[in-house]
Amino acid sequence: MSEKNRDRKRTARERLAVEREKQKAAERRRRTLIVAASVVGVLGLAAIIGVVAANAGKDDGGDSAGPVVAPSGAQGKDALAIPVGKESARSTLTVWEDFRCPACKSFEDTYRSTIHELTDAGKLKVEYHLASIIDGNMGGSGSRTAANAAACAQDVGKFPAYHDVLYENQPQETDDAFADDDKLFELAGKVDGLVTPAFRTCVEEGTHDSWVEKSNQAFTGGGFTGTPTVLFNGKNIYQDQTMTPAKLKKMVEEADQG
Repeated sequence: MSEKNRDRKRTARERLAVEREKQKAAERRRRTLIVAASVVGVLGLAAIIGVVAANAGKDDGGDSAGPVVAPSGAQGKDALAIPVGKESARSTLTVWEDFRCPACKSFEDTYRSTIHELTDAGKLKVEYHLASIIDGNMGGSGSRTAANAAACAQDVGKFPAYHDVLYENQPQETDDAFADDDKLFELAGKVDGLVTPAFRTCVEEGTHDSWVEKSNQAFTGGGFTGTPTVLFNGKNIYQDQTMTPAKLKKMVEEADQG
């Protein structure tokens, strides 16, 4: 074979080798691009799913909370107070309570008859604010569901009687019995005319749940130390160790005389 032929064959082999390397390099780039595109696609899909999930979570949260529906006749800022007594009364007792709170039951048992006497006489107006701090402290939902049921009773003018029945039959603090609608209906049966289809629907659907939650937020944001918190014409009297039903009655009567 002539030298010229060998040179041509060598040159051809070299060109072929170079072309093969080019093809291999192109194939590597193609594979790299495919992998990169796949990663970007997965990350993009994950991001989209994350956004959708986040938005779905926000929507669910809003829907589950439901609208804030104040009970009939509720008064005060954001309609968070349930009034008992005559508007013309010269004295106002503001009471923050939780239906699962043992100290609230103690207050009610001690002052109930005096408060009834003064409200019936038109000398005292009571503004009840319902909280649900025991649910947060002990777990469960009985504070909220009982408060909702009490608000449902307010809708039909039966709040004072049902309020008293709930405290008179309060379970142990660790017993979340008020979370059971059937228990709330059983106790409602002690109040003449309360158990109606409208009341049952209101309790079962938690019509005032969001209102109770808003009331509880107002309590926790109000700088109060615990339930019950009892204010007489704006002054905290529950912290007064000398306070008694007789002393409260005297304060109300003195204010009524002007």
